[in-house]
Amino acid sequence: MSRIVRVGAAQLGPIERHHSREEVVARLVSLLQAAADDGCRLVVYPELALTTFFPRWFVDDIATADHWYETHMPNEATQPLFDEAQRLGIGFCLGYALLEHDPVGDAIRRWNVQTLVERDGSIVGTFKKVHIPGHEGHEPDRPFQHLERYYFEPSPEGFHVWDAFGGRVGMMICNDRRWPESYREMGMQGVEMILCGYNTPLHYAPDPSQDPLQGFHNALVMQSGAYQNGTFVIGVAKGGTEEGVPSLAESSIIAPSGEILASATTDGDELITADCDLDWCRQYKNTLFDMDRYRRPEVYTRLSAPPRNAP
Repeated sequence: MSRIVRVGAAQLGPIERHHSREEVVARLVSLLQAAADDGCRLVVYPELALTTFFPRWFVDDIATADHWYETHMPNEATQPLFDEAQRLGIGFCLGYALLEHDPVGDAIRRWNVQTLVERDGSIVGTFKKVHIPGHEGHEPDRPFQHLERYYFEPSPEGFHVWDAFGGRVGMMICNDRRWPESYREMGMQGVEMILCGYNTPLHYAPDPSQDPLQGFHNALVMQSGAYQNGTFVIGVAKGGTEEGVPSLAESSIIAPSGEILASATTDGDELITADCDLDWCRQYKNTLFDMDRYRRPEVYTRLSAPPRNAP
């Protein structure tokens, strides 16, 4: 049986502060319909696809920012997306902010998540972002804030892989793609396709010398992660200038060989597609990167040890 999955990477242009969920969902549905016309079985949307990238603003009382979060999925605003996807028989992966009430006590938990939905409308799983970048406190001297560590806590669950779309599918979000452990954790679970949404500003305040390299680094980490773990990687951006902040677009679909199969050519709403033959993964998992045969975990003990400064 063929295991070819035609995938659409649904890049988004800017979402401004005043845009409603309903306006954004209409854009998501439009991209979904274009993907259906192109024969896609899976559509991947960016990180925080329902709102502007709100961690760029500091608020004294975080509760005043609760309106940026979803409390359940689907909800009234996103139900049209779920309904249209089910009607068309297309699955999708959606990034958004999630607010949960801890069942033990009164604590409120805030997460940066992606939810994967199968072609029949069933929810496969929800992934919480692991590597939270940025800073925790107000830094008014920055041209814009990057307060993800204020608005989100890191996932305690790590990386999982689900049986979906005829293969083994994993998820990661934005900064997770920069860490080789993200790919390897899923690679050890036999992942064949990793779905990654991101929002990446072109200016990196802690070290502006990296600004010209944003596109290079974005491709570097995803291509190497794909190759070293024999998996497809679908990287999907929200690009363009959003609320005055220019962001990287350059969405791409990457093969287990590390080759880019499709890439965006604009920084706005754009759909790119590719046929992903999941059996291609075996050419790398069963040869050069046969982990059972070649991997040496006995000499990798530092990987899970507490960090320390090198001598």
